[in-house]
Amino acid sequence: MTNKELLKKGITEFNIDVDEKMIDDFSIYREILVEWNQKMNLTGIEDEKEVFIKHFLDSVSIFKNGYIKDNMKVIDVGTGAGFPGLPMKIAKRSLDVTLLDSLNKRINFLQEVCKKIYIDDVEFIHGRAEDFGQDENYREQYDIATARAVAGLPVLMEFCVPFVKVGGYFICLKGPNADLELEESKKAMETLGVKFIEKIDIKLPEIELNHNILVFEKIQNTPSKYPRKAGKPSKSPIK
Repeated sequence: MTNKELLKKGITEFNIDVDEKMIDDFSIYREILVEWNQKMNLTGIEDEKEVFIKHFLDSVSIFKNGYIKDNMKVIDVGTGAGFPGLPMKIAKRSLDVTLLDSLNKRINFLQEVCKKIYIDDVEFIHGRAEDFGQDENYREQYDIATARAVAGLPVLMEFCVPFVKVGGYFICLKGPNADLELEESKKAMETLGVKFIEKIDIKLPEIELNHNILVFEKIQNTPSKYPRKAGKPSKSPIK
């Protein structure tokens, strides 16, 4: 099976309709990723097959179990090289996606990828979650907030949950320590206004690496003091 066939099959397994353009878009994304990675640190992996599995399929796995519907408004907090937000947009074009990152060079990279694959309706924010989570144009405006490997769960919740409207979801991609992190996040859940819905186990093709997706529903408004000022959530997580 070629790498493209592997990618196509993997995406289909997450109930996404795949066409050739989508696979081409992912290939172009990977080429630009490798090219820009020479001058700035975007990823530790460049091999086509590994990028397809560990970045693209890993990101698209967020569609499993159907929480993310067409036309939803999504923010990817601390998006880095675009994961999972940009693969989500490539796989489901109707999503209204915002990519937020504190490093302007990464935002430039993401803009370049979108330009090359003719996506012109993504919002890019260069800034910190702690600042934009307090901005009324963004606070509690999203159906979905997501993040991948940005910080420990209590900190990540403080970054992401303020963006989610009541009735929406915070969905994050986590590694093998998800259960432990959940234990440590009870106070944060209660404080920020979310309840834990489920942990979804994800098996990706051809690698031993298992990961989980954690789904939380926003059940009440987040108190206005959260997120706290930049640097504070990481220094003293809600516990």
